[in-house]
Amino acid sequence: MRQETEHGLPPTAWAVLGLLSFPGERTGYELKKWADASVRFFYWSPAISQIYAELRRLESRGYVTSARSGPEEPRTKRRYAITDAGRAALADWAGGDGGPVVLKHPLVLRVWLGHLAAPERLRTLVEEHIARTRGELKEVRDALARAESVPEWRHPALALRWSERQHLAELELAESMLADLEGLAGVAGPADREGPADPSAVEGPADLADPSGRKGPADPADRSGREGPEGNLAP
Repeated sequence: MRQETEHGLPPTAWAVLGLLSFPGERTGYELKKWADASVRFFYWSPAISQIYAELRRLESRGYVTSARSGPEEPRTKRRYAITDAGRAALADWAGGDGGPVVLKHPLVLRVWLGHLAAPERLRTLVEEHIARTRGELKEVRDALARAESVPEWRHPALALRWSERQHLAELELAESMLADLEGLAGVAGPADREGPADPSAVEGPADLADPSGRKGPADPADRSGREGPEGNLAP
């Protein structure tokens, strides 16, 4: 479901408006390039069609204006600029509550389902993730170097510096996960045993803990023999 704010706009619209809040007018293509060199490292990587859809929405609300280039340019372009109303609305939104961080990690989800995968495949997935993250870290550092060279981009530089630290932390976590998987080598999992891992077939205490750490209640039928102080059944 699309998330909308008190102004009736999704966060992606505010991100596009934010790209226009820095000095200068820009085309949709230029906004796309800038988003790919900054915002995508910590929030969102837009398609060019999404950029233009948000620009049309923002223009209909009076938050941006656009103008076609003149005949002096060999190719007609439409450039966009933020309006005073758009800047005021953006400032109001930026000062609001950002809400909780939503983490969706495809690799961790696959490791969670590791009992269905071959151990070598899991290790390969983590190794590929590490290599990909190292490549992204280089791109973040390149973008950070560019941002730090422009005085007006002090705050984008702070966001990119955070992204650099986040990628370093991701590398550390992934390398630790790889070591954890190596530690599982030789340990039989449900997929390695013969027959289904049916909990009802496991012999032992009836109060085995579930994955959340809670112990299940005793069978109500077992309460029939327990008596309270007055000889009544215990509650």
